[in-house]
Amino acid sequence: MNASGLPLANNTPLCYSINSPPFKYNPPIASAYYSTIFTILGLPSNLLAFIVLVKAFRRTNSRSRSFFLIFLGGLVVTDFMGLLVTGSITISFHATKFNWRNLDPYCHFCNFMGMSMVFYGLCPLLLGAAMAVERFIGINRPFARSTKMPKGRTISMVLMVWFIAGCIALLPLTGIGSYHIQKPGSWCFFLISSKGNDLIFSLIFSLVGLMSITVSFLLNTVSVVTLIKVCCGQDRSQRSRDHEVEMMVQLILIMLIASICWCPLLIKFLVSAVTSVAVSEDELLFFIRMATCSQMFDPWIYIIFNVSQLRAVLKRIYPRFDWSRSSIMTLYPPLGNTLRRLTRSSLGSTLGSDETGETGKTNVIPPSSLKHPPPSP
Repeated sequence: MNASGLPLANNTPLCYSINSPPFKYNPPIASAYYSTIFTILGLPSNLLAFIVLVKAFRRTNSRSRSFFLIFLGGLVVTDFMGLLVTGSITISFHATKFNWRNLDPYCHFCNFMGMSMVFYGLCPLLLGAAMAVERFIGINRPFARSTKMPKGRTISMVLMVWFIAGCIALLPLTGIGSYHIQKPGSWCFFLISSKGNDLIFSLIFSLVGLMSITVSFLLNTVSVVTLIKVCCGQDRSQRSRDHEVEMMVQLILIMLIASICWCPLLIKFLVSAVTSVAVSEDELLFFIRMATCSQMFDPWIYIIFNVSQLRAVLKRIYPRFDWSRSSIMTLYPPLGNTLRRLTRSSLGSTLGSDETGETGKTNVIPPSSLKHPPPSP
């Protein structure tokens, strides 16, 4: 049924034309534990990851790494705000059991939550694709990017991603698609339909998400192959690639998390819109919760790869604890060795070089300054 193309009976607002609250409360489906756990675990994780990224950004002198950290910062802010906005609404509903029609008779609040769901859902996928493009250019076309490119241009790219996701989220307000209250009444989302303008918006949302993941996969694959050739080839001694390997590992992990968490939802939406097979309430809630898991897993990638900054933060929070002995590296030596290799650039990126050809200072004494002892008689 396409609500956007039919007249509303009894002047019923559009967001209540399909499902009208109050709904019968069904604990197995409408459990408050999911949203509560996601919010409690996700918000502190993203906040800690943001602090770690800020400290890493201040310490690095590598231009490519600073660009990458700006993208990561934008992704952390997006995940944090997404959990904060949507989590606070769903938790408030489960705590108070408010009636949407009494609280929001004109669908303003429902439209806001629907836009938030779409905006904070597409932003991480689009940012992942933008990060893949930046790393592809930095690794495969290092001279295509100016050595004096300001950091403000990277910030502009993050803002552009937010602008594109915001424009897509606003489409239902222009008539392309429509936001509706979803059972059990704790959230709003767009109508998944195979008719009219709802079909167009369902295709836009699913195709934009799937295209972002595809672009990330293709460009990251090419970048990894290039890094392997450089690191294993004859020119491996020309410049350090440790920081580039670290960034690519983080980017690949972000891509894998996004693919695992989001592809089932996006594919289900696409198939449902094309084949007219309705998505059940249980399936929709399961896929939405699965996609939300990415907002909890993403920040721990940045935290683990910046162990040194994490320990500095923890020392300030609890200075009496002996962090030098009870750290991950000392408790698990094999894991510690791996983390040292992967985070070498975060500990000493000022001594390395990036793709722009900038090199740090070294302690090597030039041969001309060495004094030879006088010949013996």
